[in-house]
Amino acid sequence: MPLFADRTELIGTENAFKIGPCIREVEATGQRVLKCNLGEPDFPLPMHIREEIKRQIDNDLTHYCDPQGIVPLREAVASHINATRGLDVSPDQVVIFPGAKPPIGLCQQTYCNPGDEVIYPSPGFPIYESFTTYIKAKPIPLHLEEELGFSFRAEDLKKLINRRTKLIFLNFPSNPTGGVASARLLGEIAEVIEACAPPNVRVYSDEVYEHILFDGHRHQSIATLLPQKTIIVSGVSKSYSWTGGRIGWAIFPTVEEASIFKNLNINYFSCIPAYNQMGAKVAIESPESVVSIRQMVTAFEERRDVVVKALGGIPGIRCQQPKGAFYVFPQIGGMCENLGAIEAMTSLPETVRRKTSPSTLVQMFLLYRYALATMDRKSFGRIGADNKHYLRISIATSMDDLRLAMERLREVAGDRQGFAQFVREGNHLW
Repeated sequence: MPLFADRTELIGTENAFKIGPCIREVEATGQRVLKCNLGEPDFPLPMHIREEIKRQIDNDLTHYCDPQGIVPLREAVASHINATRGLDVSPDQVVIFPGAKPPIGLCQQTYCNPGDEVIYPSPGFPIYESFTTYIKAKPIPLHLEEELGFSFRAEDLKKLINRRTKLIFLNFPSNPTGGVASARLLGEIAEVIEACAPPNVRVYSDEVYEHILFDGHRHQSIATLLPQKTIIVSGVSKSYSWTGGRIGWAIFPTVEEASIFKNLNINYFSCIPAYNQMGAKVAIESPESVVSIRQMVTAFEERRDVVVKALGGIPGIRCQQPKGAFYVFPQIGGMCENLGAIEAMTSLPETVRRKTSPSTLVQMFLLYRYALATMDRKSFGRIGADNKHYLRISIATSMDDLRLAMERLREVAGDRQGFAQFVREGNHLW
């Protein structure tokens, strides 16, 4: 009898965290790594939220609480959703989770049986794909095309829908591309889902970057058009620079569905710390949050402009200007060719080729030779990612570090000899 269950081998990971030990290995050599890998705002938690958390701890709000989430926070979330999406949801449809990530897997295991199909964007947040495989549902990637602004046509979605479709993941603004959906596209998507999807399909609308938009864009949600089919998910990590707070929420189409997830919370987490939940309530409701978010988004927009311009001047790289989130997603196919990465792939043993890609080789060369941490294309969905050469660069770091990162990337683009030596050594190729 084996030690681990068979399904243990089916789950993937989030490489933004997996690469952490590699970064520490480089830092142990005395180098300072420029960390453009993690999706974590580099701003402090706003003081008004910080003070509320401390106040609630002093009030002894440190004990068990409602597993669905405390009523004041669920009321604040419902009010925010109704005001911004034009809906009429009740606090009883809201469930609070330890971050916006747990609902991904919990929704898959709750709505899907083995063999049911899950449609998700690729490139996209990696847990969409990895957890689908884990529960033995069938992953169906909806590939985002660069020429469409890293979006898709409603007809592309239509081709993937059939009677086994159970969940459809949407993510706007998107990670890793920064894509934003237009009202027209959302309308066309809604029409396709209404016409072609099974009656009990659920649309999982990941809106965790809802406040981080550039160039005057405003957030729009598919839930406004499909309120009876859509699960809205968001949280505090990105909007309030509070990744360690681990407060997320989902708004379900029915109270019955919310009660199922309350029971899952009981089984998995018992409850989420009430003092943090009260901090989240203040974050959502306080006018001071509007100011904090505006300052952060303005800084991200300035950084985006600098980085995109710099990338456009590096041979072998092209980069679209993202409309939201805090990443850029340059196409590096020319750089891979110039360095010999595509040619190098053919010389690697089959066991290694299955684990890596040209952009992965470049990613690891950047880290181990130039102390620059980025993410490769396969970190955001592996199925159908062959021959797609991209990097994700997080701009959630200082402007000085980003300028230095662009200088290092320019050096790398011309270091064919160094890259060849790196590959010959055969270490850290994935």
